[in-house]
Amino acid sequence: MSKIADSVKEFLSPIVENLGYKIVDVEFAKKYNGDNLTVFIDKAGGIKIEDCELVHKTIDQPLDELNPTNDKPYTLNVSSPGLDRPLKTDDDFEINLNEILEVKLFQAINKQKVFVGTLSSFNKDCIVLQVNEDEITIDRKLISKATKYIDF
Repeated sequence: MSKIADSVKEFLSPIVENLGYKIVDVEFAKKYNGDNLTVFIDKAGGIKIEDCELVHKTIDQPLDELNPTNDKPYTLNVSSPGLDRPLKTDDDFEINLNEILEVKLFQAINKQKVFVGTLSSFNKDCIVLQVNEDEITIDRKLISKATKYIDF
């Protein structure tokens, strides 16, 4: 993250958490229409457009006071992280407790490298998935990618 993104995340996190959301990422980048500050939020059960609107309205004034770009204009966006965003942090796993995940591994467990199951628990070292009637404990170091399961 850039210095601007870091300072915005640190400043806005308590405000956004007070609304019941988590900031999962902040991006400050030049786009076709100029500088854009995008705040990615999440919560258990996912994000709807109304959630983005609420957070946008709530953080707009405090961001003006913070003035992270030293009066340089930017466009503020609030977005969900997307369904296919990899889960990496404890916060990511916390938000997705009891959700169905697809977990891909670097190394097979029981001759299998892909598991789809409900995240029942996690700690700093491993996650536990309920796969049908089985409970599978997976070392987090073995995970190449964990995402919410998308059923088409």
